[in-house]
Amino acid sequence: MAYAAGDTIKATEFNTFVASSSDPFGYNHFAGTGSGVYGLGQTEIAQVTAGAGTITAAQFNSLLTGIDNIANHTNASVTARTQVSTGDTIAVKSAVATDLATLATAVAAQSTSATALTTNQLRQVTTASAGWNSSATHETSVTFANANSMRHFFNAGGKIRVTTDVSGTVTGDKDTVFNDLGTGLGNLDIGGLATTRSGSSETLTTNNLSTGMRDLGTGYSTIIKLTSDNSNYTDNTLEVQAKLNDSVNSATIITIKTIYTDGASDGTFTSGNTSGVPADPNQAPQVRTTVSELHPNDSQGLAAAIQASANAEVSNSTS
Repeated sequence: MAYAAGDTIKATEFNTFVASSSDPFGYNHFAGTGSGVYGLGQTEIAQVTAGAGTITAAQFNSLLTGIDNIANHTNASVTARTQVSTGDTIAVKSAVATDLATLATAVAAQSTSATALTTNQLRQVTTASAGWNSSATHETSVTFANANSMRHFFNAGGKIRVTTDVSGTVTGDKDTVFNDLGTGLGNLDIGGLATTRSGSSETLTTNNLSTGMRDLGTGYSTIIKLTSDNSNYTDNTLEVQAKLNDSVNSATIITIKTIYTDGASDGTFTSGNTSGVPADPNQAPQVRTTVSELHPNDSQGLAAAIQASANAEVSNSTS
């Protein structure tokens, strides 16, 4: 029987609103544990027993409150409504099914309009010293308590941010080159379904910004590669890769690799240089990778923040 204004809602209809795991999805599927792109880790609403009598106002209000909370977090547009009272008819609860579908779609898209995100620096990795002349590689892992926590983090709009720069004072040409590459990268934010870059300068050599966490496998994938637009250093590059420790819905770790390449063939000043400029200006500088999380917080509807549980420096090498 269809759900219509003026009817008495049946337990089966209420339970569909709450717990359906197929289209049209119920609240618990996209807001509770869920699976895949659905689920935010929120407390699930209890189903009712068929034949137990009228659906109470309190039971329906728990659903309406849940809808409002997820709409607030995702910034999805839903029907404005007030809580119901005993004796109200179904007519005052219009568009519940439509709103549930809207929220399911927003969560599946990884809550891209969510703004309740807190930036938390997790790890900085800096090359041990300047003077490398081939490549520098940093690997940083971000770990979640379990696979559901990792899914919920990205489903709720969470991102892993990668930035790079030069540690210390920028003095030589290559210091400037790698500093500029970091500026060109800007904030590289890896989301569930895609990656964004706030920088715009330098030459975009490899563009896989359509890659998100859910596109990654257990081997590294290149998300972006930038080449210096300095005409003297067009062999110098910055590359960011990422991988998971398991299949996408079972993974608990995402690992970020940044590769700084100094491919320029150039010379240096002699050891007798006393002019006050670096004696070896073409040696590559100490480069630094910073990995942060933009984690969903509880300021706009979620019951609690969803965060990574640990992070680590996996490797830091130069050649």
